[in-house]
Amino acid sequence: MPRNRKDEASGFGARHCQTLLLFFGLTVAYGLRVNLSVAIVAMVDRHAANEDFEEFHWDERTKSAILSSFFWGYVVTQIPAGQLAQRFGPKILLLLSLSICSALAVLTPICAHVGGAKAVMGLRIVQGLSQGVIFPSTHTMLSRWAPPSERGLLGTLSYAGAQFGTVVMLAISGVLASSSMGWPSIFYISGAVGILWSLVWFFFGSNSPAEHRGIAPEEREFIENSYGRQDHSRRIVTPWLAILTSAPMMACTVAHMAHNWGFWTLLTEMPTYMKEVLEKDIKNNALLSSLPYLVMWILSVMLSPLSDFLINRQYLSRLVSRKLFNTIGLWVPMVALLGLAYVPKGGSNLAIVLLTLAVGINSATYLGFQVNHLDLAPNHAGTMMGITNCAANIMSIIAPLIVGEVITDATDPVQWRRVFYIAAGVYFIGNLTFLIFGKADIQRWNEPDTPTPPVASNANATATEQNANNQTSSNADHSD
Repeated sequence: MPRNRKDEASGFGARHCQTLLLFFGLTVAYGLRVNLSVAIVAMVDRHAANEDFEEFHWDERTKSAILSSFFWGYVVTQIPAGQLAQRFGPKILLLLSLSICSALAVLTPICAHVGGAKAVMGLRIVQGLSQGVIFPSTHTMLSRWAPPSERGLLGTLSYAGAQFGTVVMLAISGVLASSSMGWPSIFYISGAVGILWSLVWFFFGSNSPAEHRGIAPEEREFIENSYGRQDHSRRIVTPWLAILTSAPMMACTVAHMAHNWGFWTLLTEMPTYMKEVLEKDIKNNALLSSLPYLVMWILSVMLSPLSDFLINRQYLSRLVSRKLFNTIGLWVPMVALLGLAYVPKGGSNLAIVLLTLAVGINSATYLGFQVNHLDLAPNHAGTMMGITNCAANIMSIIAPLIVGEVITDATDPVQWRRVFYIAAGVYFIGNLTFLIFGKADIQRWNEPDTPTPPVASNANATATEQNANNQTSSNADHSD
């Protein structure tokens, strides 16, 4: 493609608008996920917030079951979502997902009042089912909208919405719970914002550059030429056996699983740790719990252009970049968690610093395993994300349940030490696997089999691979 075409498409365009919509969509999605983490503190202890609202007598095991129940539904729709996004387009799936989840959030206080813990768990399971399509659909969107030269930037900016939503929800939840509206307002407000986003997405979201009415011809050509012309109306047969037996895919899956174990252990249990061990009231608890995710969001925005710069200027190969950032994102938090395990009960300032480090630097993984699906097979990125996210969120179910079994006295720092040991060990194994088996070049099974003669088919496959690899660094990582 002529260089002037790329220059003409380099400004703010339709792909950046779609990235912005995805950012706010993930902001809403994570706000709806984590709203219960702070709300449950007030729901089980009315003295922690506004005393005029209902209190529920749930023990630690019940609380852990409620917090993990979202993921019981979440894992079920992961793999089907990748297929559905590929076949029907990601726009409709994202619209249905967040509109349903938002409406259910508004109903949470009623369900808690009428049916107690079982009703809340049932509602959270359905919310998980609806949100299970989000990551596969987002990856499918990125596989169509993000040119390989901007993959790290646009992908990370999209997924940075997850941290932003976590920050906002954790920060305001304590204030809302203590206000005259009480803890139910946490669910009412997060649900209303989700419904508003769904309306905006309905009018402005688009499945691909080819379907976008307002995209400039130069930008559309730039995006489509970077991948090769893609016919999204053509059904691509998923090479299930090749995907499931691929060593790089397995490495990506294990890294994703490790990330989720540590991330959701801290996210779901940090408010309880802040209250019981660090003895912070709910307002300070919520603000301090949000601090690590604020740092995570800031770092993700800062690191994403750095990754693309290093790759595009050929300072690092794509493979080295992916492994470097993944190592930073998993092994630095591992060290921080080991340090956190030995913080005495009175050392709240040191504990907050280590928690902030453990969560904040985790953002580097968004330039590691998180975009690796797009490196390996853009045509199947949504399905692959569904597979890895399904496996990873089994960890999201298990981790809070393990915490519920380990922690019998939430005020005992020694019991929390075991939780941090486990998370650190999982981080170590996850990144070690990615370092040994990870790849970043397009796999042979990315291209569908065609009925054309072998010679023509091989020529076509070679041309396609050359076109894709033109966007990577000169060290195309094939030697690894």
